[in-house]
Amino acid sequence: MTKTLGIPVEVKDGERRVALDPHAVAMLASVGLKVLVECGAGEAAGFADAEYHVAGADLVSNVDEVWGADLVVKVKEPLPSEWKQFRRGLKLFGYLHLAAAPELARALQDAGVEAHAFETVSDGRGLPLLAPMSDIAGRSAAIMGAYYLAQGSGTLFGGSAGVPPARVVVIGMGVAGTMAARGARGMDAEVTGVDVDLERLRQLQFNGTVTATLASSSTAIGEVLSQADLVIGAALVPGARAPIIVDANQVRSMRKGSVIVDLAIDQGGCIETSHPTSLSNPVYEEAGIIHYCVTNVPGQFPRTASRALSAAIAPRVRQLADDADHPMLAGSLNVANGHIVHPVVAAALDTPVSAI
Repeated sequence: MTKTLGIPVEVKDGERRVALDPHAVAMLASVGLKVLVECGAGEAAGFADAEYHVAGADLVSNVDEVWGADLVVKVKEPLPSEWKQFRRGLKLFGYLHLAAAPELARALQDAGVEAHAFETVSDGRGLPLLAPMSDIAGRSAAIMGAYYLAQGSGTLFGGSAGVPPARVVVIGMGVAGTMAARGARGMDAEVTGVDVDLERLRQLQFNGTVTATLASSSTAIGEVLSQADLVIGAALVPGARAPIIVDANQVRSMRKGSVIVDLAIDQGGCIETSHPTSLSNPVYEEAGIIHYCVTNVPGQFPRTASRALSAAIAPRVRQLADDADHPMLAGSLNVANGHIVHPVVAAALDTPVSAI
C-alpha cells in the first residue's frame, strides 16, 4: 500500500496550477497518507504553504524528497529535467499525453515507473479527469481567439451596427469544442460547429450553442475555412495522437490575419501547421495566419483550474494509493513493468501492447 504522496512544484513554462488543493490534501491525510508538498507548490494558484500545513501535509523544500514518495501526483507531464527522478517502484499520476511524447514514454519504461494518466481515465460516459481542463481550455480558446483576431485582422468578434460578426469554426464538439463555441457565441460571433456525430450537432444547434453545423469531411471543412476568421481545433481520439483534420493547403486558403487555436496540441495537434507553444511565447505566424498552440492553456487560470482538477482527481488518488483495481481508475494505467500497457497509447507509439 502507498504510504507517502508527493506534490511537486510544476516546472513547465507558465504552469501555475497545483495538482491537489488543501481540501483534497486534508482528505488524503485523514485516511493515513503522509503527504509531502514542495514549498510553494500552490502559491501561484492562491494556496499558501500554511494552508497545506493546516491540512496535514509536510512542507518540503527538497524536491528530491518529494519525488522520493511512493506516489507522485502532478499536473503536467514530467520535463526532461525531472526524468532523473524516475525509478522502479515510483507511481506517477498526471497528464502525460504519451501518444505525442515518445521520448517520455521511453524514459518511463526504462526506469520502471508505473505511470497513470489523467487523460485516459474513462467512466463509460466520458473522460472525467480530462473534462474539467477541457472545459477551461475551451472557454479560454474563445477569449484568446478574440484577442489575437483583433491583433491580426483587426476584427471584433461581435461586429457592430451594419458590420457582420466574426466567423468562427470549431472542429470537434466534445467538451472543449462545446465550451469554445459557447464562449464565442457569448461574444456574438457566428459559430459553425464541425463534428462526425450528427446527433451531437443537432443538439448543439437546437440549444443555440452554434449558429450552423457541418458534418466533418475534408471538402466541407475546406469550404468553410476560406471564410473563417477563427478556427478552433478540438478534435480528440482518447489516448491517441490527434488526427490531422486541417492540412497545410487549407490553412493557406484562410484570410491573412485570421487565427488558429489548436486545443489538441497536447496530443500532437489536429492542424498540420501547428507546433507546440508556451504561455510565455504563445503565438507564431505561418502563411499569414496567427497560430495559438499553447500546451497548457488552463495554466493561465491557476486557481479555478487547480480547484476543478483537484476535485476530480482526489477520489482517484485515494484509490490509487490503496493499490485498488477500482473502476474509478479504468484506463489510467499507461506504463508498467517497463512496457506500454494501454492499447491506444501503444498503437500511437507503434509499439506492442503488453499485458499488465
